[in-house]
Amino acid sequence: MKPDQPVAICLQRSVAMVVGLLAILKAGGAYLPLDPAYPSAWLRQVLEDAAPQLVLADAAGSAALGDVGLDVTLIDLEKATPAWADLPTSDLDPRALGLTSRHLAYVIYTSGSTVTPKGVEMSHGSLMNLLWSTLELGAQTTHTSVHDPELRRVIPGIVQLLEGWWPARARAGRDPCGLLRLTGICVGEAIERLFLPFVALNHFAEVWGAKGVLLPSLREIYTSGEQLRATPMLSSFFELHSRASLINQYGPTETYVVTEHEHHLAADSVCWPQLPPIGRPIANTRVYLLDNHGEPVPFGTVGELYIGGARLARGYLHRPELTAEPFLADRFSGEIGARMYRTGDLARYLPDGNLAVWAATTTR
Repeated sequence: MKPDQPVAICLQRSVAMVVGLLAILKAGGAYLPLDPAYPSAWLRQVLEDAAPQLVLADAAGSAALGDVGLDVTLIDLEKATPAWADLPTSDLDPRALGLTSRHLAYVIYTSGSTVTPKGVEMSHGSLMNLLWSTLELGAQTTHTSVHDPELRRVIPGIVQLLEGWWPARARAGRDPCGLLRLTGICVGEAIERLFLPFVALNHFAEVWGAKGVLLPSLREIYTSGEQLRATPMLSSFFELHSRASLINQYGPTETYVVTEHEHHLAADSVCWPQLPPIGRPIANTRVYLLDNHGEPVPFGTVGELYIGGARLARGYLHRPELTAEPFLADRFSGEIGARMYRTGDLARYLPDGNLAVWAATTTR
């Protein structure tokens, strides 16, 4: 396997998924997620565009890919005698592989609901910058998460778990039954930290409201992947969980998380704005609000949001012309070769220095 080589993985949520992700990264490849629940037409488009040489799969993945009709090498992770059983157990040396921070860590395809799916290329350097800028958390924090169904947040989430957000006590789906189980897990396992996309968070609050059980151990809820909105159920939830705070993270797929804002809603949930602020740029991230001529707007004025810094993706896999449209030269940074990403979102600075964003047009 060579650096920058995509390796697809088509598995149901399981321990095997974590093992597969780590195996691909340690071998120097780039992880490419395929959800077995997706239509065969979508899977075909992704496989044709990414052209991976290998696909890791379980029974569900094999069944889903069986209808695609492409000639790819499929490795069944559920076989009794895997091909790698006799290989050395030691990790490969990244230097021997020629792996650098500029090489790909993973490729995430957008949903393609209105356009052809495109693969966002994220490098090891961007991933490591995310990890180093993450708030330091105690190793004994009890944490659980519900991830985006398109798997766009899985790699950073899993790596964060392995870096210190552990032990990961449980995971659940976004269905009502799964969220009902998650509520019980939060009580039984004394969960302190949750990671939930907004839709799952709102459903979780609804399920919690129907069950009527307090979660006294809960301290933080992280949300990203979709624009956060105030709802009466969320207000009720945080009014009754005064020790818990809500951390709103913002970032398009092309940059992952670039801003963060911690909301303490217990005291002022009634005054919570419908579209809460997204916060301020985090480490090694630059944010610009520009007008139609590409010039900075005055403080407090609405402008289009551009993002620069170490978080940017390399671009879109095999799409140089498409990459050139939103990934532009960053003439404000002073760094040679610096780039910025045009999000298409409108934003303005609030008096306290936090950013408010609306008219979100990017795919989260």
